[in-house]
Amino acid sequence: MNTIFSRDRQIKSMELTVSHAEKYLGQFCSLLASYTRKTAKLRDQADMLVRQLNDFSNTEDPELRTCLKNLAEDLAMVQDYRQAEVERLETKVVTPLKSYGDIVENKRADLKRFNADRDRALKELQKLEKLQQKNPSNRQRICQAEVNAQKATNDAHRSTRQLEETISDFQRQKLEDIKRIFTDFITVEMVFHAKALEVYTHTFQNLDSMDIDKDLELFTGRIRVSDSPLDNQTLLPSSMAHQPSPTLGSSLKHTAESAKKSRSSILQRQRVVEEEEEEDEEEEYESEIEAQQSRQSYASQYTQILRQKN
Repeated sequence: MNTIFSRDRQIKSMELTVSHAEKYLGQFCSLLASYTRKTAKLRDQADMLVRQLNDFSNTEDPELRTCLKNLAEDLAMVQDYRQAEVERLETKVVTPLKSYGDIVENKRADLKRFNADRDRALKELQKLEKLQQKNPSNRQRICQAEVNAQKATNDAHRSTRQLEETISDFQRQKLEDIKRIFTDFITVEMVFHAKALEVYTHTFQNLDSMDIDKDLELFTGRIRVSDSPLDNQTLLPSSMAHQPSPTLGSSLKHTAESAKKSRSSILQRQRVVEEEEEEDEEEEYESEIEAQQSRQSYASQYTQILRQKN
């Protein structure tokens, strides 16, 4: 009897091992599942930011438009990496932790079966002891009780050995799984952040190279109020009002020549203004093309490299 029930401390340790695994691995599973869901929500919010950046870039001048479009492309590329991160977290971290619900349930069933065998052995031993005290002369009943007690004790011993092996295997599996799960977790995070850092480094350099003076010059040219062409009409001095008027023929001739010169001056000014506007549009277009050619997003460069490899 002592050999069976002298292991209460060891059994208690086994039960605590299972209980702690159920508690903490369950909490890990819940927290990491929440972590994965929030990472997916962050991906969705970033996708919305990408759309807003593209919409806003279409309203701006070439320098800012190019930088914002490159930023949007790079940010979208990072979200592709984040999607891969979410899928890997679900597969390599959350799912293995979920499986411990069934594993712990099976170990509790083993513990319950062991306790039932031990209780049955205890009852048989107590029954034998009472029989020996009350009726020591009844050898037949005592022998039968001894047989029953011995069988129950053997079952309890066998159940104890099986439980020790089962809990030892459980502990080994738990240690290996925890090591693998959190190693995979860190690996997934490192891969994502390494790729994101590579993209964001290029994006930062792209934004830093933006020439805001070019856009500001274009904007200032659009809002600058140009001088209206005015007729170069000379006001007559007041003293001429007292001089004799010229003849009618010479007056009409002078008026016609003045009107002709005024129209010529106006047409010349209009041609100059139109030429300046055309030059501004050409410069704006050329600067936009130059900006697009000189700066590309990391995503565009990566796509070109893949095409060249294929």
